[in-house]
Amino acid sequence: MSDKPLAVIDTQVLLDWLVFADARVARWVAAVEGGEVGWIACPAMRREFERMVTHPRFAPWEPQSERALATFDRWALMQADPAASTPALRCRDVDDQVFIDLALEHHARWLLTRDKALLVLARRSRARGLEILAPQP
Repeated sequence: MSDKPLAVIDTQVLLDWLVFADARVARWVAAVEGGEVGWIACPAMRREFERMVTHPRFAPWEPQSERALATFDRWALMQADPAASTPALRCRDVDDQVFIDLALEHHARWLLTRDKALLVLARRSRARGLEILAPQP
């Protein structure tokens, strides 16, 4: 797949990147677009992102959903949806489990998120080689 370190990016962080141009994600965006980090995603993640970026509640920010989806398609290294969840790292929000499962299945180094249900797993995930963290400026 890739000889560079891999990251999984959750939907909130993608919205920060592709809708809000949030400075907290700029370093990670530069790493993905510069080829230093491989961003992996799966069809379930893309469907969720498409649903969110086209949701009427984001209309005030004029998200340019077609551009956001094209950027997703350009940079995401698409993988199959993960096979099964890891019981030792069970997220209390079942919708977020896919991020953990994909990261562990492909030995990603990072899972970028602002979601508290995922961040609470950070300490336990380190033992598996996965750093779950919130992007910082």
